[in-house]
Amino acid sequence: MRGAPIEVAARRGQPLGMPPARFLRDYWQKRPLLIRGAFPGFAPPLGPEDLAGLACEELALARIVLRDRRRDRWSVRNGPFAESAFAALPESDWTLLVQDVDKWDADVAALRDGFRFLPTWRIDDVMVSYAADGGGVGAHVDQYDVFLLQGLGRRRWAISTDPHAPQDCRDDVELKQLRTFAPTHAWLLEPGDMLYLPPGVPHDGVAIGPCMTLSLGMRAPSRTELLLDAAEHLAERMPEALRYADPGLAPARAAGEIDAAALARAAAALGPLAQAFDRAALADWFGRFITRYRAAQYAAAPARAVGAAQFERALGGGARLLRHPWSRYAWARSGRGATLFVAGRALPCPPALARRLCAPDPLAGDAAELRSRAARAVALDLVNAGHLVLQRPRRKAAP
Repeated sequence: MRGAPIEVAARRGQPLGMPPARFLRDYWQKRPLLIRGAFPGFAPPLGPEDLAGLACEELALARIVLRDRRRDRWSVRNGPFAESAFAALPESDWTLLVQDVDKWDADVAALRDGFRFLPTWRIDDVMVSYAADGGGVGAHVDQYDVFLLQGLGRRRWAISTDPHAPQDCRDDVELKQLRTFAPTHAWLLEPGDMLYLPPGVPHDGVAIGPCMTLSLGMRAPSRTELLLDAAEHLAERMPEALRYADPGLAPARAAGEIDAAALARAAAALGPLAQAFDRAALADWFGRFITRYRAAQYAAAPARAVGAAQFERALGGGARLLRHPWSRYAWARSGRGATLFVAGRALPCPPALARRLCAPDPLAGDAAELRSRAARAVALDLVNAGHLVLQRPRRKAAP
């Protein structure tokens, strides 16, 4: 709903400021919402000293994030911590974060009861942070829904609702901080106020004096995690006799080509997992997979890389290119071009060269398949990876 307000006040019996059904319809995974007084009179169920003590436990997941404001440098220390670590911290610009506090403290776990409108399995954990004045973790983006409940003191939150806001990260910080951040909204949260953020919203929270925030984060596994676990789940239940098979195979028309029929057989072998692939992705996966050798042996790169000029001289002097015996080759058509697969790698390659490299016999330096600049670049790449070996002509013995 385009006109939905971004800030509301909680009502008696409605900590979201509205019925849960309306929140889920208008805000959940769609837009941020600040709820004033979501937990009126709220006091955190544990204090800063309790949180610091938990951060000293061996099994606790704890971090301290420090900022050097003058040089805009950030550092991260991972727990467990010694008690003396807290006495050595500066007066400002640091924060302590402890994950899964609901697994350690029953009163923190009880906060989850206020979110029963969500499936219980959807809630991941309650993270609690304590920050000195100016403390925070920098502007960042979470890939999951999160409710940020102010528990002690005040924190200024800034967010960006710009759908085109850049989300590239700094490469000089251990944390995944945004390189640029231009907020569109900012609020000062008091104890009991709560900010809901759907995935992908840039945000930054800075403590105004000492403060404590409780973050209720959702479980949001990536597609990568889901696919890997689903594949393992299916594989454990499949009999060993079920294999890639090609009865009725027609004679190969081109050496090493993974054609449409082969991809169809690979998709059939994958079963329901094949739905995760389009044709290009299926060809990319299968080509990489089928060219990885089943044993641990692999082609080693030459001790010294071959330069482009040296390579040209060698080919002009009658050198041939030989395939390393441990390197497996295959190729697949890709539009008007081709992808060459070598020992699990995928390289764009002229179709004629891809087909020729899949043949077992040596490739002469003056072969038609090597005449283009693109073809020679691919061949040089393979030479320097050890998959092709330069065989120079033998010198004739003097009479």
